[in-house]
Amino acid sequence: MAASLVALSVSVGTGVTAGFAGAERPPAIDAGLLPAGGPAAPPTETEHPPNAPCISTQAGGGGPTIPPAQRSLELEHAWRFSRGAGQLVAVIDTGVTPHPRLPGLIADGDYVAIGGDGTEDCDAHGTLVAGLIAATRVEGQGFAGVAPEARVLTIRQTSALYQAKGAGRDKGPDDMPDGYGKISALASAVRRAADAGARVINISLVACPTARPDSREFGMLGAAVQYAALEKDVVIVTSAGNTDTCRASNPGPDPLHPDRDPWDTVVSYVAPALWDEYVLSVGSVDSFGQPSGFTVPGPWVGVAAPGENIVSLDPRNTGLTTAKFSRQGQLTPYSGTSFAAPYVAGVAALVRARFPELRAREVIDRIQATAHAPAEGWNPYIGYGAVDPVAALTAEVPDQLPPKRSSAARSEQLPLPTPSPPPDTTARDTALIGTGVIALLLTLGWLASFPLRRRLGTRD
Repeated sequence: MAASLVALSVSVGTGVTAGFAGAERPPAIDAGLLPAGGPAAPPTETEHPPNAPCISTQAGGGGPTIPPAQRSLELEHAWRFSRGAGQLVAVIDTGVTPHPRLPGLIADGDYVAIGGDGTEDCDAHGTLVAGLIAATRVEGQGFAGVAPEARVLTIRQTSALYQAKGAGRDKGPDDMPDGYGKISALASAVRRAADAGARVINISLVACPTARPDSREFGMLGAAVQYAALEKDVVIVTSAGNTDTCRASNPGPDPLHPDRDPWDTVVSYVAPALWDEYVLSVGSVDSFGQPSGFTVPGPWVGVAAPGENIVSLDPRNTGLTTAKFSRQGQLTPYSGTSFAAPYVAGVAALVRARFPELRAREVIDRIQATAHAPAEGWNPYIGYGAVDPVAALTAEVPDQLPPKRSSAARSEQLPLPTPSPPPDTTARDTALIGTGVIALLLTLGWLASFPLRRRLGTRD
């Protein structure tokens, strides 16, 4: 049975990951499994059940106020150096709805619906991702994409509201579809985007396999990211995953063994993030710069970005959106590593525009080297730290990054301070002694005057 990928790095989808004992490093890649190029089409027939209408959204977030997540990136300062001009960013996601603030949108294919072109976003996901990357600036509006002069290429690869044809025959009228998205199709989409000339690819999707990722489908995905990164020089940015989709989350740093290789404690693989030699995996931080409670840690995490309470383009109208409605009518803000990744993809577009001579790996290294590092230097939740667009565009960077493992706390014996010489109290002592002598003489004189005064005052 073909492997499926329907879990977005947001609160959509399912996935239960079995634990692994002594996890391997990223599986070896067989370049011979690279998918062939060709037209985009779903691997099997699909259907959109009538009881699964497209997600409804709540409009909001317009006006001059800059959304908090965007404000933390100081984009107004970064735009003095680059706005991403000339960069093509591929969004492999749930599709991107055409929007006035994505004027350069390129429709490049659909692996979900036969005959689609990637411009239907039934899940209200891919359009938001694209907006965070490249929404144009509008006077009087605080919101804008990180790289507002870049263009977006859309490829739809997954949807939680579609399913394989016939999969719903045993379902009731209130049952949700299984979702649709094949890992083999994700591999094909990566190659397609690279061949189309994308300089950056954003993948806000994760697969959390229930077995070691050594199947043919995962092999195809590994070969595709290697091909895009090495042969086509593409920066691939992917989300780190959320705990609602990758439920067997990896442990954090062990304070008793801070130098332990984080790969030794892996219990949950996340693809394509695990191929960290070729992709930049992004965790999520909250408004205080702390790891979001849902972000999945792992030895592959490179950096982090804001991923909570996101504002972006609304796929249902020409404005912005701040939340979506569940099937039960519950209003849910947009949060997830899905929305942290496009911030970093936008930064990659800024860097590529400013430093066109840099290779893809050098762009990734620059973004990691200039992030706001945690105290340990690196940790499995936020990697090398929260991304800093301004520093990525302006700072000098080291030739080599430290390894992806937390630094051990150091214990140093501090030298004892040299004892201070005792103070010279001679003057003070002399003064005190003199004062005491005078006081004593006065007291004795006063006491001696009593008998004299008594004799002078006696009558016979």
